[in-house]
Amino acid sequence: MKAVRVDEFGGPEVLKLEETETPVPKDDEVLIKVRYAGVLPVDWKIRQGKAGKRHFPYTPGIAASGIIEQVGKDVVGFKIGDAVFGRTKRGAYKEKAAIPMTALNHKPVNLSFEQAATIIAGAETAWKALFTQGDLKAGQRVLIHAAAGGVGHYAVQLAKWKGAEVIGTASTDNQSFLKELGADQGIDYKKQRFEEEVAAVDLVIDLIGGETQDRSWEIIKPGGKLVSLVGIRNPQAATDHLVTGIDNQDSPTLSDLDQLAELMANGTIKTEIEKVYPLEKVREAMMQSETGHGRGRILLKVTAD
Repeated sequence: MKAVRVDEFGGPEVLKLEETETPVPKDDEVLIKVRYAGVLPVDWKIRQGKAGKRHFPYTPGIAASGIIEQVGKDVVGFKIGDAVFGRTKRGAYKEKAAIPMTALNHKPVNLSFEQAATIIAGAETAWKALFTQGDLKAGQRVLIHAAAGGVGHYAVQLAKWKGAEVIGTASTDNQSFLKELGADQGIDYKKQRFEEEVAAVDLVIDLIGGETQDRSWEIIKPGGKLVSLVGIRNPQAATDHLVTGIDNQDSPTLSDLDQLAELMANGTIKTEIEKVYPLEKVREAMMQSETGHGRGRILLKVTAD
């Protein structure tokens, strides 16, 4: 089978498409024919040696959708031919991937394989930031940084679905997109300082970190929360402002992901896919992700429908 392999840390040039052996699923795993794989910021950060640990050679990617071709002897609830999506620790940028049944969900009939591939570390991440750790309630106010991106555009929609008041930061070009997503207020970070435009929010979803995170503490009401996907760099700031800073780690349950997939399948939550690249264009796909400027999710089309 074809797989993207990495033999050393480095830039996009270390990504190589090679013929490799098909993985053998463990007793608690299924083997899927990968239709689409998500191209995520964590993928290129690992490739650069800036996140996680890997033994060389390895195949990048954690998010995949596809069709089950083999089932381990201890797997229950799944069978050959099922359409699924899930999270793999053994690489997703390849034609066939092994996924544990504990990290696997059935794909709803009305959900495309492209949409399904955006759930893990995309819609899933938005869900856990807002609900699993942010405990967002109807009527509360939430500020979402990078609200037009691969995680942010889901967070805006999910927060509105929950009944919250939603404020999002994005570039000038994405202001109309925020309105389409349902944001009550859009802040153009190129022209406005968000702390001058909003105050007394219950929750901040931080997808940026750094100076943006530092400026966010003052706009959170006492007792509120900041959930960060990039780490809390100054925990004392949370204490000083009488709020809680949370490093986004916990994951939604499989039943949460089933509910999320159904919301996407019935059109309540819409998916924005910036671009789909063929597997052989993996270098271009990662370079696009590395720009940090885009709308929605980037995917690899691994095998034909």
